[in-house]
Amino acid sequence: MTDLKRKPLFNEHGDCDVINRRMINGNTTNLNDFNNMKYTWVSDWYRQAMNNFWIPEEINLNQDVKDYRRLSQAEKNAYDKTLSFLIFLDSIQTANLPNVGDYITANEVNLCLTIQAFQEALHSQSYSYMLDSICSSQERNDILYQWKNDARLLERNKFIGDLYNDFITHHDGIHLMKTMMANYILEGIYFYSGFMFFYNLGRMGKMPGSVQEIRYINRDENTHLWLFRSMILELQKEEPQLFTPALVEEYKDMLRYGVEEEIRWGSYVIGNDIEGLTMQMVREYIYYLGNLRSTSLGFGTLYEGYEKEPASMEWVSMYANANLIKTDFFEARSSAYAKSSALVDDL
Repeated sequence: MTDLKRKPLFNEHGDCDVINRRMINGNTTNLNDFNNMKYTWVSDWYRQAMNNFWIPEEINLNQDVKDYRRLSQAEKNAYDKTLSFLIFLDSIQTANLPNVGDYITANEVNLCLTIQAFQEALHSQSYSYMLDSICSSQERNDILYQWKNDARLLERNKFIGDLYNDFITHHDGIHLMKTMMANYILEGIYFYSGFMFFYNLGRMGKMPGSVQEIRYINRDENTHLWLFRSMILELQKEEPQLFTPALVEEYKDMLRYGVEEEIRWGSYVIGNDIEGLTMQMVREYIYYLGNLRSTSLGFGTLYEGYEKEPASMEWVSMYANANLIKTDFFEARSSAYAKSSALVDDL
């Protein structure tokens, strides 16, 4: 068990030598020095995240206002429940990231966590903008708080929420790692049934503004995934006691649970009732994502036979790829909003 030391805000006796910097339990000065970084990958991450800047209200939702009333009942239910889920978890992401940052003693990594927290707040703003545009105030509130009345949605949120709460009461290395794994699962597996649902609406020519909002959110989430993967890989080198075979198996079990939860959720909100999607397509894609996330951490394959992206779901990556230049009829501007190429989800 690795005890964690909460870093002091002001530390006049902090270590200025970069070579002594550590991800946790270091002696940091908290000085933001952009010229001296131990974790050199932060420089690329920081520039990518800053170049991703966007504003939700710049996306035109006029067509969505019309389309929302024309959605099938299955599509409307999936739209509402998916937004309720996304809003809740991005909200607790915003609240929890400072808890993680309290124990990260690499100041350059804390810069990244601060940017992520801002982006999570921006995502919440984006979902609110979508609801404010297409719904009445009563419908908006009903969607925002569906998780309080929908037992399936509440159970889904509790998996992540309970892990975050555990870290608040147990400040040790194992609970930090489980919190980081929960973040990794949320960003890299948990949102993808929702993302694919919105991209499928785009394939059907529906809700173009919502689809564009999700593309920008997905692009941000790829950088968040990159961040936590990099942090976990650094901890593997610095804190090997947190990666014993038994603990790695626990982390893999968390990934498996996240995969199975995502598939159960897909069955609940998508099933075989959405034009253009089937549960077989959803299941195969989520198994593929589980393998991708596990192998990216060096944990090996979780599901044999799902090592490659299913051909039936290649369109998900096409929609999610913000590097593609595409002029949206309703926006009349390029959707490649970033000043530099966006990170492709190959982690």
